[in-house]
Amino acid sequence: MLSSEKIARINALAKKAKVEGLTDEEKQEQLQLRTEYIAAFRASMIETLHAVKVIDPNGNDVTPKKLKDSKKKRLH
Repeated sequence: MLSSEKIARINALAKKAKVEGLTDEEKQEQLQLRTEYIAAFRASMIETLHAVKVIDPNGNDVTPKKLKDSKKKRLH
C-alpha cells in the first residue's frame, strides 16, 4: 500500500481543493498520487482475491473459473 506520508498528502490536497483551490502543479501532484493509490489498491485487492476459496454448504469448491485461472497464471 501507499506510505502514510503519501496518504496524508492526498488528504491535505483534497482538503485544500475544497477550501481554496489548487494550483496547476498541485492538481498534477494530486492526480499522480491518486493514480498511485488506485494502482496499490487494485494490487492489494487482487492479492486478497487470490487467497479466496469459495465452498458451498456441501463442502464443494465452487470458486469461479475465472478466479482459479487467475491464480494459476500468477503461480507460473
